[in-house]
This record gives sequence, C-alpha cells and structure tokens, in this order.
Amino acid sequence: MDEEEVTGNVKDTIVKSSPKLTLLPLIALIFYEVSGGPFGVEDSVRTGGGPLLALLGFLIFPLIWSIPEALITAELATSFPENGGYVLWISAAFGPFWGFQEGFWKWFSGVMDNALYPVLFLDYLKHSLPIFNRLIARIPALLGITFSLTYLNYRGLHIVGFSAVALAIFSLCPFLAMGLLSIPRIRPKQWLIVDFGKVDWRGYFNSMFWNLNYWDKASTLAGEVENPSKTFPKALLGAVVLVVCSYLIPLLAGTGALESRASEWSDGYFAEVGMLIGGVWLKWWIQAAAAMSNLGLFEAEMSSDAFQLLGMSEMGMLPAIFSSRSKYGTPTISILCSATGVVFLSWMSFQEIVEFLNFLYCIGMLLEFAAFIRLRIKKPDLHRPYKVPLQTFGVTILCLPPAILVILVMCLASFRTFIVSGSVIILGVLLYLTVVKAKERNWTKFEPIPVEPSDNFLEALPIVSQQHQEIADEASMSLLTEDSSKTKEEQSSEIMLEGVLKLD
Repeated sequence: MDEEEVTGNVKDTIVKSSPKLTLLPLIALIFYEVSGGPFGVEDSVRTGGGPLLALLGFLIFPLIWSIPEALITAELATSFPENGGYVLWISAAFGPFWGFQEGFWKWFSGVMDNALYPVLFLDYLKHSLPIFNRLIARIPALLGITFSLTYLNYRGLHIVGFSAVALAIFSLCPFLAMGLLSIPRIRPKQWLIVDFGKVDWRGYFNSMFWNLNYWDKASTLAGEVENPSKTFPKALLGAVVLVVCSYLIPLLAGTGALESRASEWSDGYFAEVGMLIGGVWLKWWIQAAAAMSNLGLFEAEMSSDAFQLLGMSEMGMLPAIFSSRSKYGTPTISILCSATGVVFLSWMSFQEIVEFLNFLYCIGMLLEFAAFIRLRIKKPDLHRPYKVPLQTFGVTILCLPPAILVILVMCLASFRTFIVSGSVIILGVLLYLTVVKAKERNWTKFEPIPVEPSDNFLEALPIVSQQHQEIADEASMSLLTEDSSKTKEEQSSEIMLEGVLKLD
C-alpha cells in the first residue's frame, strides 16, 4: 500500500469517526448563520424613520426573501449532500469556472461578515467596560477572541453545533423576559410611527438584507449532517420561525412600550431598552447575551467558510492541502485561512463591511437562482429527496421577488462598494486561472480526479439508472461504478461530484 492510499484511508477513518450534526444543532447553526438574535436590527428603526417600516420589513422580507431562499437551499442541499454547497450547484449548472467564482465571492463575503463579530462583541462590552474603547486593550482583545474561537472551531463541528444551541438559548432568554415585562406598557399606536422624510433607504435595505441573508450557508457543510435529506428541510423551517420571532418580539416590545426617538435606535440600543423596561439587571443580561451571540455568529460563519474551502478542495478546485483534516475531523488549513482573513478585515467600519459583503452576496445569489432554475430544466430527473412543490414556471416566479430585491440592494450601493466588489471579482478570475495553471504544471498537489472514461467503458459498466447515465454522458468526466449497498442519495451526490465538478 503506497503513501497516498494510507493517507486516503486515514482521512476516511477521521471523517467516518467524526460525529455528525443532528437536527437541533443544525437549527442553531443556521440561526447563527442568518441571525444570532436581534442584535444589529436596531438600525432598521433608525434608517426606517420609525418602528413601522422596521416591523413591516421583518414581516414582509421573510416572505419574499427568507422563505424562497430557504426552500431553494433545502432542495439543492439535499440533492447535493456534500461539503461545498452552492459551489456544487453552480458547477453542475454552469461549469467549474462559475462554480469557482461563486465559491470565492461567497467565501470572501463570509470572511468579511465574520470580521464584524469580534468588533461587535467588544462594542457591547465597552458600555460597561470603557477600557475597550482604547486601542491598547482593544487590539489584544480582538486577536485573543479570534484565536480562541478559531481553536474551538478546530476542535470539532459537533462541539460548535451544541455550543450554538446553548448560546442561542442564553441569547434569546432576556428578550423573552423583556417581551413579557413590556406587555402592560405596550401602546399599539407606537408601532405605526414613521417619518418618511428621515428614511435612509440605502441603510434600511442593507440592514434588512444583512439581518435576513445567508440561509444557504449551512449547505457548505451538508456532508457533515446526519441524514441530510430529512434533516435539512426540517432545520431550515425551524430556523425561519426562530429568526423571525427573535426579531419581531424584541422590536414589538421595545417600540411599543417606549417613546424613544428613531435616531436613538443604533447598535447596542436594546441594552438601554432592557434597562428602561426591566431595570439594570436586564440591561446587563442583554449585554452579556449580545456578547455571547456574537461568539455564536463567529463560530457558525467560520465553520461554513472552512468547510466550503474543504469541499472545493475535494472537487479539485483548490490544492489538496485545503482538504486536510485534523484528528477532530475539521479542515485545519481552511480554518486558518478564514481566521487570517478575519484578522485583516476587522479594521473596517461596521457599515462598510455590511455594504461590501451584501454586494458580493447579492451577485452570488443571482447565480444561485439561475442555477436552481437551470437544474430544473437541465436535470429534471435528478434525485431530489426534497423538492419544492412547483413546476419550472412556478419556481421561476418563486425566484423573481428575491432576485428583484437583490438587484435593488446592489443598485443602492455606493461607488466605493462597486470599486471594491469589482476588484474582488477580478481577483476571483485571476485565482481561477492560477489554479488551472498550477494543476496543469503540477505546481502543487490536488485531490485525485477519476480518469475520463471512453464510451466503450461506459457501456461496459454495471446497470446504472437512466438519470445517472444521462449525467455521465453529458459530463463525460467520471467513472460511474456504483455500489449496490449505497443509498440512492449517496449515489446521486457521488456521480454529480465526479461528473461535473472537475476543473477544465
């Protein structure tokens, strides 16, 4: 047995022995990918000129954005239950070039998003510990938080998942208490206040979009989920309900019980709302919950970013070093790469990061909507353990409102955002060309890809379903030998991986 076989066997043993994510931890991870609680939604009241637009936004936006994206993610994540998520979908629909671009845009957007959380963690603490306003304390604290959470991520995805469950319970409990305490003081007419002259539409849409996006992120670690065809749809449904409630209950309580001016609603204001409604004890509890929530957000985002790089490496899109796993089953190099990006981006301001990451995320989402529709047309017989109960015309209509919203958010972006995002897009193209050249010249090791078979060999294969044979004939890239002991879901994912995800 040569060294490569030994390495492969060790890797398989690590992956198989690593505990899989079950329903509750997956709900918590999706919750933290998208939300993490109402921390950061305060800006929606200020930019919306009052409570009305903020409340309407969190009622309407989930219908035209969150639910369609969650449905699309459920169908595609169960059809391609492997690490890499949307990179697999785009590659299957449009080829490896666009799959690589999607992966790079979403990874870069995710790292920018993750850079926010150590900063927000300290922003909540500085209200009670002013020393964190000073750079001499703030910089070491940022580095210490980043390295500590990176180590926790390294120790295993199941630890991250159960940590997210505990953090979610702790983070949401003070807002449940605030909601109950506010009931006697609520005056519904307060919810109807809006001053359209003070509405900042760009800030409002960016705030709404940022607080309700990233439903597709958990798909990048689908290979780490136990029974993904059943677990993913349930987890996404549970997370949608949890996210919407976690926004609306605190906003209804705070804006209905107090007569605060819209200008007072900025990041961290829920702590003051808690003090006015329940007292100092509730303020401290909300501050602690906010701090802990940001840790959960960081962990969930880093897990998805790292496993996305691992998935791209397993497809042959990145060097094999990115798919190397620790003894805990976690992608070591991918985690370190994501953590390094967080450290370098954490100097940017909150609003700058939100706008930049939203723009890149929007481009990626347009590509995902297109891939979803194209796969319905191109691969109608693809095994879909969960399928959105609509025909091609219906899913096209389903994608239309979120696509319009995405384009609107992009149109409202600043000139600086266009320049930064354009630079990232150009960098993605250059990186793809570099990876192709590195593979051709053998500059570094890549994961082995099966040799392209001949037509005669395809004919000599054991019986394969008509659907899988069509995929093989169209892709003409992989061996399609199937093990009769494998499930239909595993067969579909393996064939799609081998058949369409090889770099040109």
